[in-house]
Amino acid sequence: MIRSSASLLCCMLLASVSAPALASAAADQQPVDTTAAAEDAGLGTIVVTATKRETNLQETPISMAVMSTEALKDRHVSSLYDLADGAVPSLRIATFEARQSALTIGIRGIVPLDANQPAREQGVGIYVDGVYMGRQHGLNAALFDIERVEVLKGPQGTLFGRNTEGGALSIVSKAPTGEWGGRVEAGAGNYGGRTANAHINLPSIAGFSIKLDGVIQHQDATTRNPMAGQAGWNYYNRKGGRAAVRWQPTSTITNDFAYDVAKDENTPFYSQLLNFDPNHCVNGTQASQPNCKLPGTNYTDLTGGPVKPLLPGIVVNGDMRMGVADIGVPQQVSVDKTHGFTNTLKWEVSPEIELRSITAWRGVDATQWDNSGGAHRPPLVSPSVGSTAAGCTTASPCTFSRYSLADLRQRQFSQELQAVGTVGSIDYVVGGFYFNEHVSDDAATPSSMGAVAVRNSAGAITGFNYVTVPFCTASTPAFVGSAVNGCSIDRASEVWSKSYAAYGQITWNATDALHITVGGRYTHDDKKGVLHYSRNVNYDTTPPAPSVGYKPLDAKWNRFNPMATVAYDVSNGLHVYAKYATGYRAGGASSRTSNYQAFNPEDVKSYEVGLKSDFWNNRARFNLAGYIMDRKNSQVDISSIQFVGSSSFNNLVTINAPGITKIRGIEADLTVEPIDGLTLNASYAYTYTKIPPVLITATDSAGRRTDVYQNFYIVFTPRNAASGSIDYALPIGSGDTKLKFHFDGNYSQATQAFDQFATKNDSSLIFNGRISLADIGTGNGHSLTLSLWGRNLFNEQYVFRRDPSNSLPGAPTSNVTQGSIANVLGDYGNFNAPRTYGVEASIKF
Repeated sequence: MIRSSASLLCCMLLASVSAPALASAAADQQPVDTTAAAEDAGLGTIVVTATKRETNLQETPISMAVMSTEALKDRHVSSLYDLADGAVPSLRIATFEARQSALTIGIRGIVPLDANQPAREQGVGIYVDGVYMGRQHGLNAALFDIERVEVLKGPQGTLFGRNTEGGALSIVSKAPTGEWGGRVEAGAGNYGGRTANAHINLPSIAGFSIKLDGVIQHQDATTRNPMAGQAGWNYYNRKGGRAAVRWQPTSTITNDFAYDVAKDENTPFYSQLLNFDPNHCVNGTQASQPNCKLPGTNYTDLTGGPVKPLLPGIVVNGDMRMGVADIGVPQQVSVDKTHGFTNTLKWEVSPEIELRSITAWRGVDATQWDNSGGAHRPPLVSPSVGSTAAGCTTASPCTFSRYSLADLRQRQFSQELQAVGTVGSIDYVVGGFYFNEHVSDDAATPSSMGAVAVRNSAGAITGFNYVTVPFCTASTPAFVGSAVNGCSIDRASEVWSKSYAAYGQITWNATDALHITVGGRYTHDDKKGVLHYSRNVNYDTTPPAPSVGYKPLDAKWNRFNPMATVAYDVSNGLHVYAKYATGYRAGGASSRTSNYQAFNPEDVKSYEVGLKSDFWNNRARFNLAGYIMDRKNSQVDISSIQFVGSSSFNNLVTINAPGITKIRGIEADLTVEPIDGLTLNASYAYTYTKIPPVLITATDSAGRRTDVYQNFYIVFTPRNAASGSIDYALPIGSGDTKLKFHFDGNYSQATQAFDQFATKNDSSLIFNGRISLADIGTGNGHSLTLSLWGRNLFNEQYVFRRDPSNSLPGAPTSNVTQGSIANVLGDYGNFNAPRTYGVEASIKF
């Protein structure tokens, strides 16, 4: 029934529009203040808090997008990852390769590739109810009752602080109302999808108002694992609860306390082998194999071949998403647990000043189990069919199927004090901020499968049987987490970070039309880190040799980030501004290197001009922004898989690219309401990025040296991206009942997925839709909404992450002039999620 309903949904949506217009997530908003919306004609007023005070979006001189509760529901956004389809063109979201609960989030070309390391920072700040989230782990947990999501574009270094070079993503939860009421929702979909959530407001008692939220989200695997009893891929099971208490002892004091807890069980997207030896690597001179070349190297010879043939049964498929893996492997779900509290106190001392205190403590505990590559990633099995070579016996199988295991434990405490107010023609914000974080992590990559050769009477191999092999059977220190317990440990590190900041911003309303804003923030960062293990060497008990060059991290950085904005109200419906802003991302060290190689902070300067306009009797809205960003000391990654015996190690060196990285862009948003009930939206983002070539120098123990200029790229940042939507609400009867249609399309040009490879993933064009019969009166002020939704309606299939590292020679080891092709296999990658659809019912009371 669900399948036929989805077909009906597609047909009805297509029939309801003459052409799928490109639309804006920035305009895919409904008014946050429904009372204001009712009073305003046309598109209404959207209230935001980007300047730490409530302002009209159109009069706020910041390029930003806002998605309301209704917009998120229309797109069936149940977690932040659902915005990865490009709902906001300049906002880019991707999952970490090994698990879905860790997200890579970028804005305007500021996109860190591997911020999953404890000593690595994000480039876009994530805030929930004003609280900074220190890690990108756990960000894909279920969203609770969200009032709106604000996407602030460009550096926000003054009011929001460090690690907001690209911007900030601010999630605002609905507060308790103090009146009895709520909403209960339930739904079902394909792939065993089911959802249930409840949001209850209790009546105010003695100045206390309470709101309770609970969420359950489940989806079965979309790629099945043939091994019995093992999880498949792209599976999730999320549960969470939140309790919020608002205390208002007087008319001038409001205290909001909230506690939340969530658990996200998930598996990564399946990693398919997209091709086999696409560069035709063979032993010989590098010059004779121009395509078989690892960036940043200057090999004279290629050795280690020939390229090993594929094991029998391995499927090469670069055209479509696999519904069933070719070889079953052990696969356990990864688990992210998040919990924490926030207390926000606001005291209106006088009409000129409001004092605020935001206190928060949060924790994340994550375990990672990633076997999504199976036989599609090294290590490789040596003997091939027809060979009479020894090995791959029952007693000693040839091992493969790299199981990427990891643990992370993070705790953070933050305290922010603010004074916000207006004195005469001056609006001001001043504040102080303290942040304290402790993070530890570890990782291991054992092989989990073995190939046992089947031989004929002559001893030649005629095939292979695949068996599981024991792994992680040793004993490990107590500090190592549950996922890697008993393993040969690739790495284990621990980091302590403290950040102190003081900031201020004033806006002089020189006239009714002219507004001049200046501000600045001083930040002091103190970061210490140690590498406990590297390549199964315990650095605590067996310090590495001086030649390794290991050095614990002990660094301090100070920054002052100024900003200035001139805004002019040309008319009530036309506002222009020019803005200068700066930001910085703290430095750190890579726990994926044996020497714990450190890197420095990076800094951004941004120059932006913008226009915001309402016209056609407030039935049309057009916003335009253009910017130039210059980033100094860009943090770029050089990643390689190093092989030690039958195991492999993901070595990742982070360096600061010299020179200035150029980021240039244009963003345009258009919203039109040609007739009552019909809203058309369009949004477009153009982003140009260029990192200057970096001189890579390598020297081996024999004194041989190579110098190569290498190009690096900014990942997950399309040159052109666009989004569009059509919304139509048709009143039914004399009550509030409406038949609502929503249809959106989202386009992204192909992008790089890794810093050092020019190889790109695929372009994408994703359509989503929803039909609902909303606000059906059921008596006593209650109402019922029934909806039918679909994501990726036309089942678009594209590779969103393509990794060419396993189709190229290995990284230089003992001889920097020779590259080994012993582990060349092919490009592997991840396809996007398939079409999902379902039905939902919501009761409001």
